Amino acid sequence: MSAPTLFDTEASAATTAIGPQIPNQNHNQIPKVIGLDVAMGITGIAGEGWTDYVKAKGQSQHSRFEQQLAGIADHIRHARFVVIEGPAFSKNNNGADALSAMRWMVRHDLWKRRIPYAVVNPDHRIMYAVGTAAPKDPDTGKRLKGVPLKAVVRAAVAETYGITTEGEAKYDQADAYILMAMGLHWLGYPLAVVPDTHRRAIGSVRWPDREAVTAR
Repeated sequence: MSAPTLFDTEASAATTAIGPQIPNQNHNQIPKVIGLDVAMGITGIAGEGWTDYVKAKGQSQHSRFEQQLAGIADHIRHARFVVIEGPAFSKNNNGADALSAMRWMVRHDLWKRRIPYAVVNPDHRIMYAVGTAAPKDPDTGKRLKGVPLKAVVRAAVAETYGITTEGEAKYDQADAYILMAMGLHWLGYPLAVVPDTHRRAIGSVRWPDREAVTAR
């Protein structure tokens, strides 16, 4: 665990014995793609083989903005490409305005650094993880929501990629890992074999110009 700072970052434990990894993948050649599940309180962050998070502790909105941006910057400054979770437009809560501002500040920082990025909506992230945007409880047949839905995505990350996220940011980190995996898949570096039901999510995302990413 890192020493206490203005913001907390802590790499989670990851097991690597699970999941059908792509054979003969040269990890030294995999470009640095970062997944970001941006939030005001805890932002999940992921790269190939690892996860982390930033937890803002500020009492004011401005201090939390500053802490999140500083912590995220530590991870993106040398990235070739970043994939960010977009808004769930079906949700309406009191923090939506601040969260939207936070996401746009991250995008603006990437723009200033000339780092290409893509925005993936939650439905497409879930689809890439489990094959459908609306997974159901196998016992009741009801659509999963809230924590049970987050748990299904986290379990998929463990099963598919061998990355088991733990602690208070476990769901945020799992979401970020899926975003990162989608970005690498689009670039031609899939981290695991995924079925067509999952892979179709790639075609639903508005990706940047590929040459702008590969030329970096």
